[in-house]
Amino acid sequence: MSSAQLVEAAGEAERQLQQTFTNLRFEEFGPAPVEGPIYQATAGGRIIYYAPQSEHLLFATVYDRNGVNLTALAQEQGATRRLKAIDPAKALAIGPAGAPTVIEFTDPDCPYCQALDRFWSAKAAEGKPVRRLIFFVSGIHPTAAAKAEHILCSTDRETAFRAAYSGQTPPVLRQCAQGRARVVEDAELVAKVGVSGTPTLIADGKLISGFQQAELEAFLDRHAKPALAKAVSDARR
Repeated sequence: MSSAQLVEAAGEAERQLQQTFTNLRFEEFGPAPVEGPIYQATAGGRIIYYAPQSEHLLFATVYDRNGVNLTALAQEQGATRRLKAIDPAKALAIGPAGAPTVIEFTDPDCPYCQALDRFWSAKAAEGKPVRRLIFFVSGIHPTAAAKAEHILCSTDRETAFRAAYSGQTPPVLRQCAQGRARVVEDAELVAKVGVSGTPTLIADGKLISGFQQAELEAFLDRHAKPALAKAVSDARR
């Protein structure tokens, strides 16, 4: 393609962009370094895009002309498929049974997981508890598997969990065949689901990678509003 043809193609692309996304203003427009077809892939529950011709990896969000977030839709569909592989009965359940439920892949030695645990505790103190279905990720930090086994072998698992996530390490970590088997099962599930980082959560069928406080606040608000409406209705009777 000649230089004149390239200029003409760029002009046509810019006109099409303006006509398709009329609600946006673009200050600059020009060629991108990406060449050739672009493919979609999933890594650790996250959608990424790959252009093999120019060997570019894109961490991007794709929208269609109607403003639909196609990347988010793909992630939600992936999370739905992953949910089918998860048996909630095999999780370590923490929190009241009637509370909103989240599935949480976590690591006792992960600082962001510890921060998330503090966040959940603070929200519970505000009257916004959650039911956490815990699966342990033991392949990132060297002592994570031993600490997870200690928690699962404890008589009071929730207390042991809280202690571990507050940074406490007992002089002797408990061991038992059942706990060891659960850690292995969790590792197999982590591989099947494709979790590569901690914490990873599934809330309302949506995959949340990392400690995304704003998304978790929104999750709690969505579930708090029906409860608040019921409380107001009951008070008026």
